[in-house]
Amino acid sequence: MRRSRLRHLGLAGLLVLGSLTAVGTLPASAAGAPAASVDERPASAGLLDAMQRDFGLTRDQAEDRLAAERDATEVEPVARRAAGAAYGGSWFDADTGRLTVAVTSDAAPSTLSAVRATGAQVRTVEHSARQLDAAKARVDRLDAPAGVSGWHVDQRAGTVVVDVVASEQADNDVQRFLKQARETGPVTVRAVPSAPGTFAAGTVGGDPYYTGNVRCSIGFSVHGGFVTAGHCGRAGAGVSGWDGSYIGTFQGSSFPDNDYAWVSVGSGWWTVPVVLGWGTVSDQLVRGSNVAPVGASICRSGSTTHWHCGTVLAHNETVNYSDGSVVHQLTKTSVCAEGGDSGGSFISGDQAQGVTSGGWGNCSSGGETWFQPVNEILNRYGLTLHTA
Repeated sequence: MRRSRLRHLGLAGLLVLGSLTAVGTLPASAAGAPAASVDERPASAGLLDAMQRDFGLTRDQAEDRLAAERDATEVEPVARRAAGAAYGGSWFDADTGRLTVAVTSDAAPSTLSAVRATGAQVRTVEHSARQLDAAKARVDRLDAPAGVSGWHVDQRAGTVVVDVVASEQADNDVQRFLKQARETGPVTVRAVPSAPGTFAAGTVGGDPYYTGNVRCSIGFSVHGGFVTAGHCGRAGAGVSGWDGSYIGTFQGSSFPDNDYAWVSVGSGWWTVPVVLGWGTVSDQLVRGSNVAPVGASICRSGSTTHWHCGTVLAHNETVNYSDGSVVHQLTKTSVCAEGGDSGGSFISGDQAQGVTSGGWGNCSSGGETWFQPVNEILNRYGLTLHTA
């Protein structure tokens, strides 16, 4: 931006920062806060504060968990290669602080030894990850009714889990879909309280970015602009910032099927590798985009509900939003979100994970939220993440 409020910019996620001249007044919660500084440690004070609040951890426990998750993230690709065709999936076990790798029961003893040699725990399962992914791909080809909210591979359970809105379970179309889904492979059904929706919002005051009458949140800076959610705007649409000044233009956008977009910036705005801490916590540097495993902690920054944390529940989920829009390859989390948080940043430690797509629930009663992985967006548009 040409005029920045580093302590509380309200553009959720990674911001485009400008000069040091402030415009307007800060909210009461931020007005008396000390000037924000980005912590040089792998985890900022703000991230640790959010993890303590949302996980009930002490500061030392939060730091230990982040260190264990970094180790698990590094071990995962090595363990996957060691398992080979017997690989059945992997996840972070918060109780032991280690990565667990599923290996099919027909794996050779030498394969089990090779996986254990990476430092991972081993669990024997019936189906390989390739078999589960193939079953999910077959479900993807089915026509899902409104009462089916999504489906994903649950590697810990060794099945494809289909989520059905509890009040719609008896619906004939839902039952027909479930019958077809069970024919594709190992499938279990989970009842959920409501269907997910996207988190865009109508124009309101505060610190958002705007596309027409839609308010969303910035995800992560890339060289030349930032990434965000595709449902927030179409290619060619202009974008304005919290202060009403022109930021740039949507250069690419995809929704449904995907939910990602990128916006070029100009007119005095530029990019920095930072996720906002919203005045009351330190901002967080972005140092990369290594994928956090299932079970790892993850936090989200958005222009409506600011910082909230949870865990990664599943990768590569297909979500059937309440308006009938189907989006593929989303990551499910236990983090809450609300209208206006769409497009905002999901981060694990100092590693960018993705941009907020949608979910169900709110930050008062809880819920689940999905994000589009950032690496997919970077690859799709040939972008480079802006890192510290």
